[in-house]
Amino acid sequence: MSGASQAPTYPDLVRDLADRGLLTGRWRQVFEAVPRSRFVPAAVWRQLPDRCEPVVGTDAWLALVNSDEPVGTQLDDGAEGGPGVATSSNSMPSMVGLLDIEDGQRVLEIGTGTGYVSALLCERLGDDLVVSVELHPVVARQAADALAQSGYRPHLRIGDGEQPWPGLGLVDRLIATCALRYVPYALLRQVRPGGIVVAPLAREFWSGALVQLRVQDDGTAVGPFCGGATYMPMRSHRVPDLHQVRGKGRVRVAGLDPAQLLGLGFALYTGARLPGVRLVHQDTDEGVQVWVTRENGSAATAATGGEVWQYGPGFLWEEVEQTWWEYETEGRPDAEQFGLTVTDRGQHVWLRDPSEVIRPARA
Repeated sequence: MSGASQAPTYPDLVRDLADRGLLTGRWRQVFEAVPRSRFVPAAVWRQLPDRCEPVVGTDAWLALVNSDEPVGTQLDDGAEGGPGVATSSNSMPSMVGLLDIEDGQRVLEIGTGTGYVSALLCERLGDDLVVSVELHPVVARQAADALAQSGYRPHLRIGDGEQPWPGLGLVDRLIATCALRYVPYALLRQVRPGGIVVAPLAREFWSGALVQLRVQDDGTAVGPFCGGATYMPMRSHRVPDLHQVRGKGRVRVAGLDPAQLLGLGFALYTGARLPGVRLVHQDTDEGVQVWVTRENGSAATAATGGEVWQYGPGFLWEEVEQTWWEYETEGRPDAEQFGLTVTDRGQHVWLRDPSEVIRPARA
């Protein structure tokens, strides 16, 4: 049997989403009518937590395009010789289902990207009820062309999606298809009470988690995390590199395998307990190696089966381990047990109930 015959197809993806309960009723017809491949260029990248990996070969391209994963479609804002950061993508298909759309509702998309999500929304609601904003002019023009070729003409605008759309009025649903470090309150003010906001978030300690928020009558928004997804960041929300490390290294035995730190539930908990601590990781033959840093120059690195090296002031690895034992005491909750509340004063993560806010630990 040839490799090409084994490559997944778009109907396979639609069937998988339906089997997982993510496509019901009208949505399955919508997805069947809008093949994802129409909106994905030949050169793409798979977004990993620590880097973008080029996809080589037809089978690999089909495997990514016909999967429920985001597809990187541009690096470094289109410039050559950059660090290889994804700056545009084709969103993971299942994300749209979190909007819980009903007939007649108007949707604002932040980050038109390739136009795939806009096409799905136009097929579901009609062109007039879909508005989308894209920061990068070249990406915006390519999306407009792809949409027009497929027969869709939503309201498109080139601009900063973090800023309010002048004259737009309130929408029923808002979806961000780029990762945010926080949910800008200005975006919530564009959504009517009872409306839904869906966005991928990326903070210092975790690379990506989807959140579904419902806007309240008082303008706040509350809702659960709905699994992980690594998206390219909004330009003004890009997470900084690891902090500069200070001091000589100090070695000690690791109290836990650093691979345990990579679960999304633990990452959400630790991101709230240790704000400002940055974590990155890399796979190794034995497991993983992780690096954690803090702005004051404190740092630690550990690899599966190896020792811990710490640098700078304080004992950062001990803080991470202490947070792990707290998390274990909570029963190792998975990501779906966490949620987010956003107000005009900021945002905070909670566990199991909005009243159970996870407070920062004392360093």
